[in-house]
Amino acid sequence: MSDEKGGSPLHTVGFDPRFPNQNQTRHCWQSYVDYHKCINMKGEEFAPCKVFWRTYSSLCPVDWVDKWDEQREKGIFAGDIQP
Repeated sequence: MSDEKGGSPLHTVGFDPRFPNQNQTRHCWQSYVDYHKCINMKGEEFAPCKVFWRTYSSLCPVDWVDKWDEQREKGIFAGDIQP
Protein backbone atom coordinates (compact mmCIF):
# COMPACT_ATOMS: atom_id res chain seq x y z
CA MET A 1 0.00 0.00 0.00
CA SER A 2 1.44 3.40 -0.92
CA ASP A 3 0.22 6.95 -0.83
CA GLU A 4 -1.29 8.61 -3.91
CA LYS A 5 1.84 10.64 -4.69
CA GLY A 6 3.99 7.57 -5.30
CA GLY A 7 5.95 7.82 -2.06
CA SER A 8 7.39 4.96 -0.11
CA PRO A 9 5.00 2.20 0.95
CA LEU A 10 3.68 2.15 4.47
CA HIS A 11 5.37 -0.33 6.76
CA THR A 12 5.60 -1.39 10.36
CA VAL A 13 8.95 -1.12 12.06
CA GLY A 14 10.55 -4.52 12.49
CA PHE A 15 11.51 -6.07 15.81
CA ASP A 16 14.69 -4.74 17.41
CA PRO A 17 16.02 -6.99 20.21
CA ARG A 18 17.50 -3.95 21.97
CA PHE A 19 13.91 -2.82 22.66
CA PRO A 20 11.91 -5.97 23.51
CA ASN A 21 9.05 -4.33 25.40
CA GLN A 22 5.89 -2.75 24.07
CA ASN A 23 6.93 0.76 25.10
CA GLN A 24 8.86 2.06 22.09
CA THR A 25 9.92 5.42 23.55
CA ARG A 26 13.59 4.45 23.82
CA HIS A 27 13.51 2.92 20.34
CA CYS A 28 12.12 6.20 18.99
CA TRP A 29 14.81 8.27 20.77
CA GLN A 30 17.68 5.99 19.78
CA SER A 31 16.59 5.89 16.14
CA TYR A 32 16.41 9.70 16.03
CA VAL A 33 19.90 9.99 17.54
CA ASP A 34 21.29 7.24 15.30
CA TYR A 35 19.89 8.92 12.18
CA HIS A 36 21.46 12.27 12.95
CA LYS A 37 24.74 10.68 13.95
CA CYS A 38 24.72 8.68 10.71
CA ILE A 39 24.05 11.66 8.44
CA ASN A 40 26.71 13.69 10.26
CA MET A 41 29.20 10.92 9.46
CA LYS A 42 28.09 9.75 5.99
CA GLY A 43 25.72 12.39 4.58
CA GLU A 44 21.98 12.37 3.96
CA GLU A 45 22.21 10.28 0.80
CA PHE A 46 23.85 7.30 2.56
CA ALA A 47 21.16 4.60 2.21
CA PRO A 48 21.63 2.83 5.58
CA CYS A 49 20.84 6.13 7.36
CA LYS A 50 17.37 6.04 5.85
CA VAL A 51 16.53 2.96 7.95
CA PHE A 52 16.89 5.07 11.09
CA TRP A 53 14.82 7.85 9.50
CA ARG A 54 11.98 5.47 8.60
CA THR A 55 12.06 4.00 12.11
CA TYR A 56 11.90 7.26 14.02
CA SER A 57 9.39 8.71 11.55
CA SER A 58 7.13 5.74 12.24
CA LEU A 59 7.57 5.55 16.02
CA CYS A 60 8.05 9.14 17.24
CA PRO A 61 5.25 11.65 17.76
CA VAL A 62 5.64 14.65 15.43
CA ASP A 63 5.70 17.04 18.40
CA TRP A 64 8.77 15.27 19.83
CA VAL A 65 10.61 15.39 16.51
CA ASP A 66 9.78 19.10 16.09
CA LYS A 67 11.07 19.80 19.60
CA TRP A 68 14.29 17.82 19.04
CA ASP A 69 14.86 19.52 15.67
CA GLU A 70 14.48 22.90 17.34
CA GLN A 71 16.90 21.88 20.11
CA ARG A 72 19.46 20.70 17.53
CA GLU A 73 19.22 24.05 15.72
CA LYS A 74 19.83 25.90 18.99
CA GLY A 75 22.71 23.59 19.92
CA ILE A 76 21.04 22.37 23.12
CA PHE A 77 20.00 18.87 22.03
CA ALA A 78 20.74 16.32 24.78
CA GLY A 79 21.69 13.42 22.50
CA ASP A 80 25.21 12.69 21.27
CA ILE A 81 24.89 13.13 17.50
CA GLN A 82 28.51 13.98 16.73
CA PRO A 83 30.42 11.41 14.66
